[in-house]
Amino acid sequence: MSEITQSTEERVRIRDYFGDKELYKKMIKIAIPISLQSLITVGINLMDTVMLSSMGDAQLSASSQAAQFINLFMICCMGIGMGASVLTSRFWGMHDLYSLKRAITIMLRFVFIFATVFTVATVIIPDGIMRLYIADQEIIDYGVIYLRWMIPTYICTGLSLTCTIVLRTVGRVRIPLICSILAFFVNVFSNWVFIFGMLGAPRMEIGGAALGTLIARIFELCFICGYFFFIDKRISYRLRDLFTKCKDMLNEYVKVSIPVLISDALLALGNNAVAMVMGAIGSTFVTANSVTMVVQQLSSVLTQGISNASGIITGNTMGEGNYKKAQRQGYTFVIIGTAVGLLAAAIILILRTPIINFYDVSDEAKSLAYHLMDAITLIVVFQSLSSILTKGVLRAGGDTRFLMIGDILFLWVASVPLGYLAGLVFNLPPFWIYTFLKIDQIIKCVWCFFRLRSGKWLKKINSAKGADKAV
Repeated sequence: MSEITQSTEERVRIRDYFGDKELYKKMIKIAIPISLQSLITVGINLMDTVMLSSMGDAQLSASSQAAQFINLFMICCMGIGMGASVLTSRFWGMHDLYSLKRAITIMLRFVFIFATVFTVATVIIPDGIMRLYIADQEIIDYGVIYLRWMIPTYICTGLSLTCTIVLRTVGRVRIPLICSILAFFVNVFSNWVFIFGMLGAPRMEIGGAALGTLIARIFELCFICGYFFFIDKRISYRLRDLFTKCKDMLNEYVKVSIPVLISDALLALGNNAVAMVMGAIGSTFVTANSVTMVVQQLSSVLTQGISNASGIITGNTMGEGNYKKAQRQGYTFVIIGTAVGLLAAAIILILRTPIINFYDVSDEAKSLAYHLMDAITLIVVFQSLSSILTKGVLRAGGDTRFLMIGDILFLWVASVPLGYLAGLVFNLPPFWIYTFLKIDQIIKCVWCFFRLRSGKWLKKINSAKGADKAV
């Protein structure tokens, strides 16, 4: 009898790892709109690169390399926003709107500081920024044109991106999706007009691509921030809340959110270091990577949605005080992450040939892109699981300092130096260069799984109502 009971309990325990209907319904409700929004972003990038590829490899490479600096800012904003979301999702689960609003206020103040720094740098030294990524003077000159048009985008992107992240933590996922759909058409139409000089507009080529992106960013700012500051009733955050005193929450915010910012900033700098290595290898490698970038983004669309959903669900569950449930849900997301990674690898294998052939680039760049795709197919499986754990479950649990240490170690001690050696010292084949540049994803995947098992990632967070206590 005891053996039968033990067997039944074992089946129940294993079944719990796969989650219940409530979890999947909640995940789908959050993940699908976010994934669709990411898909639209990929579509924008695809149209940008396809339109610009007709202008030659130099302009395509210039926009790709210039975008690395802008992506650095965006990832910093993601760090600010995702760091704040650890708090906002928890406070939402605790029904503590007062603390939630103050976390938003601190977040927006950091956004203004970072936007100012990046804007000043782009105004003063656009040429110096481009030289960080590549030595080819023609590409540098084109990149400077791109950067100068993008100067106003920092504040636009910073505000719309972080406000979008906060809206997601309280279940407002459709508004950002609608915004992205409209921004897609704004961007594509603006690119068509200004890159090629349609409807009487001047033919601006790479400058037109930058202008089209700027117009889309301004639209997103008006749409998202207009809703966030003047219409939303769920949080009811208004412009006057920007002046709220938050000194007593600053320590809690710094403890939880700053490691996220540092982690994402280091990730962004690491990606920039990877871009520098690629630039040093040669412009053809840069062009090939630009072609594969869309496939990489496309294959990670669902991962991003589930990663965000896992973070929001975990944060809400812990805000309710149910830490044991959060642990079980963590294992469920591991299973989901593995399945999604395998699906992403299959998508890459199916789509790589038509997408590569879609670009008007040199045959050498196309050939190199195929080799890079082989490495991406391998890495994406680990990247999917790593993303869901690091950007979702463990981060929402408040284990941000641990994740920061992992990013520092694996990106800067493994990926960057090994990628440099593979590409510039040993001149290994493209497959191995890219694999070593992304080796941190494999290491973090294993590292974070054992952290999940330990249960040490479940951290308490204090609010205006008192300590967040485990049950």
